[in-house]
Amino acid sequence: MIRRFGEPLVRGQKYRLRHGVYAVLRLEREVLVTHQAEPEPEFQLPGGGIDPGESPLHALHREVMEETGWSIAGPRRIGAFRRFAYMPEYDRWAEKLCTIYTARPVRRLGPPSEPGHDPIWMPIEAACRLLGNAGDRHFACAVARI
Repeated sequence: MIRRFGEPLVRGQKYRLRHGVYAVLRLEREVLVTHQAEPEPEFQLPGGGIDPGESPLHALHREVMEETGWSIAGPRRIGAFRRFAYMPEYDRWAEKLCTIYTARPVRRLGPPSEPGHDPIWMPIEAACRLLGNAGDRHFACAVARI
């Protein structure tokens, strides 16, 4: 059974399953997160949805690059969680199945290509408090204890 975080189900609402991959990118005592300005400003683990026909690891590399401008190496799966949310950018209610990895940030190759995302380095302890959803906070804190 996969642990669930976040808002309770909306009774009678239909949800579409959306698979996603996210990374805790740690360098010593800091992690690289992304600040997404809209629809509501929040800090997030870099990552996102897996496109049709795309492997999870390819999606992870692509999403991290799009949201942070960084390349990564050595991704290792550390867990998964699910949450139910409205995704205003897609006008869709989704059951988000989020697979979480750790990876080593290698090099900043440029600015993020995805509009509205700003890469930010922060102490991992701060990420445990400031990340916008409980699942992201849970896995950032788990990595902090490693």
